[in-house]
Amino acid sequence: MDNFQTVLRFFMNQKATLGYSFMALLTIGGERVFSMVSFQCPCNHSQNFAYGLTFLMSPALVLLLLGLFFSTRLWRLFTGCCLNPMKLCPRGNSLGCMRAITSIFTGACVAPVMWLCVALLNGTFYECAVSGLDENIVVDIFCKNKTAKCREELARVPCGRSNLPVEESLELLQMFRAQSQILGWVIIITATSVGLIGTCCTNCRSRVSYLQLTFWKRYMEKERDQFDTYATDYATKLADRNLKSFFENQEPEAFPFPNHKAWEQISSLYTFSDSEQCYSTLQRYVECRDKDYTSETRPVMGKIDVEA
Repeated sequence: MDNFQTVLRFFMNQKATLGYSFMALLTIGGERVFSMVSFQCPCNHSQNFAYGLTFLMSPALVLLLLGLFFSTRLWRLFTGCCLNPMKLCPRGNSLGCMRAITSIFTGACVAPVMWLCVALLNGTFYECAVSGLDENIVVDIFCKNKTAKCREELARVPCGRSNLPVEESLELLQMFRAQSQILGWVIIITATSVGLIGTCCTNCRSRVSYLQLTFWKRYMEKERDQFDTYATDYATKLADRNLKSFFENQEPEAFPFPNHKAWEQISSLYTFSDSEQCYSTLQRYVECRDKDYTSETRPVMGKIDVEA
């Protein structure tokens, strides 16, 4: 039993790494499925570039949008900002707001960057896209020291249906694949370098020590997990209380519940302060001495008029 708990604790501590590894496997599998099942280069000068670029960039854009859509930090930051713009960027905290938005966008870019790296290292989409380029300078580079038919048959090379000699076709394919793989490695090196530099800059400017920062991250993880547990439990109790009152036709029992102002305060953007020992807006609200425990009596969503 102790060994099982040790293994379970290890996986819980490494869930971020395991999540990225699982995401990488899904990206590799998705790219292979696209390449082998749905992707068929048209081998036409007027269509190759658009078709290849679509398969190369569209999944990356979809993954980016999905990453933003499923980001709880994004919705926590943007929910209600149209009615109260100061919630998105309070006075005196513009830098913290930009830092939070940058962090959200960076996290959402992980999957798209993985897709681009895997797709470029494979080279299938890139081969189709660049073979359809009509720029004279680019075509001249590709067809340098080749036969006169190279310019006309370049778009057919990825399909293996060109009238060029076999040696020239293989040489062009190898050139396309080498360029694609070089570009993929450039993206990998750039992404890892930017990530390392960003982490170094963030830690260098941190107002807390490494161990306290580690504790802060652990606390935030536990708070999120416990909040989900408490929210589910209290939602179940509140639903049972309301249904019991409705079906038994009696007054509902008293039920303690945070007011609207309290929800707004714990949902705001958190910034660390040296003058207080708090690690989240929830802890800051709980330890605040002048907080209001008055329960909310009016409907939270406001009055809604319904016409028959």
